[in-house]
Amino acid sequence: MPKTYVGSRLRQLRRERNLSQASLAATLELSASYVNQIEHDVRPLTVSVLKRITEAFGVDATFFSRDDDSRLLAELKDVVADQELGTGDVELQELSELVYRHPAVARSVVEMHRRYSNARDKLTLATDSRVSASETLAMPHDEVRDFFYSRQNYLDDIDHYAESLAAQLGISRFGIHETEVALLERITVRHNIEVRIRPTDNGILHLLDPARGVLTLSPILSAGQRSFRIASELGYLEAGQLIDAHVAAEPFSSETSVNLARRGIASYFAAATLLPYTLMHSESEAHGYDVDYLSHVFGVGYETVASRLSTLQRANRRGVPFTFVRVDRAGNISKRQSATGYHFSTSGGTCPLWGIYESFSLPGETVRQHAMMPDGRTYLWVARTVRHHRFQFNETEKLFAIGLGCETRHADRTIYAQGLPLDDVTQATPIGAGCRVCPRKNCAQRAFPSIQYGAHVDPHSTSIAPY
Repeated sequence: MPKTYVGSRLRQLRRERNLSQASLAATLELSASYVNQIEHDVRPLTVSVLKRITEAFGVDATFFSRDDDSRLLAELKDVVADQELGTGDVELQELSELVYRHPAVARSVVEMHRRYSNARDKLTLATDSRVSASETLAMPHDEVRDFFYSRQNYLDDIDHYAESLAAQLGISRFGIHETEVALLERITVRHNIEVRIRPTDNGILHLLDPARGVLTLSPILSAGQRSFRIASELGYLEAGQLIDAHVAAEPFSSETSVNLARRGIASYFAAATLLPYTLMHSESEAHGYDVDYLSHVFGVGYETVASRLSTLQRANRRGVPFTFVRVDRAGNISKRQSATGYHFSTSGGTCPLWGIYESFSLPGETVRQHAMMPDGRTYLWVARTVRHHRFQFNETEKLFAIGLGCETRHADRTIYAQGLPLDDVTQATPIGAGCRVCPRKNCAQRAFPSIQYGAHVDPHSTSIAPY
């Protein structure tokens, strides 16, 4: 068995928990010198020490695997793919070593490139006196997405607080109307907020007027949607200090990012209240993570359930580590959250062979795909379309595809694996992270040349691939 050196990953884990080497050693019941040797790759990681770490910190054993760096590696490949930087050919092995040995440096490179790209794309706005430089250089959605990703899409204190509130309110299965009544009473009695259901202007679904103490909800919302909005406002009112602490600990670059992060955490709180962790986890495990079933049981929408499933990462009670995405027919990803390292490139678009796009031709039906990435890892993807609010007949309808994906090693815990030959990799659809960083050759769907091979065009020869 080859020796495994994990110094950089153990250092990362310790720093994320704000622990000294001595504190980490005490927690693991090891000597401080032994921990120091592991961190400096003098000693390899043993099975017994790995077991102690996973039990003490609730991390999956794959945290110390090179495969767990897949997203950071893919983002670094995106940087190299930027032709304007003139970085030239960089071997994949070199990038992999940088990510594994020096993850902090790799993240800094990715972050610098992200800021450079944003400044380049918005250069004309930078000269507009009405727009501040900080707002111009900020990428709120990217920053907030990375905020959740760095926490494995799970906020432990928020989740426990919301579960405690759910217990106080008596939230259970098959009781969304009772849940709504309990939430109404809580926000009315405890916080003196009057809830009104009446038509709103400009497509607003809910609006809190704190000065008047009035929360207005649109009448087009269902009971589950109304409950979600009330629960999100309760998040600000009752868990505001926890939300503010999370936001303050993150170096967001703009006020827009801060506000978006606060709203994201409040929405997390709402989902964790309506779908309390222990109950949601037990129901999911018992029924194969069936999104349709769970949506019926808890009285909330398909998208809300699918999103919540990607957050079930509590230590000692972990759910399937899902990646959740929401895409439109043009291929734009408007929501993306993940408990895994799955990554789609920001350079060259997403892969047209990705099964989630097939769901648009089968609206309302569940589409499954056994897919293989270029590195050989295989995934089970499940997708279904959802329709969003349309206020009037002549308004544009919003149609999205909701996707959930997990590595096939977790797929047997889900109902969606039934009847699929997931053990046969020859049956998997070969997909990629995006054309520019995808190394696959002879792909008829390729839209851009791969940075690994460049463009080679023979004027007297053609093939199924344009490059």
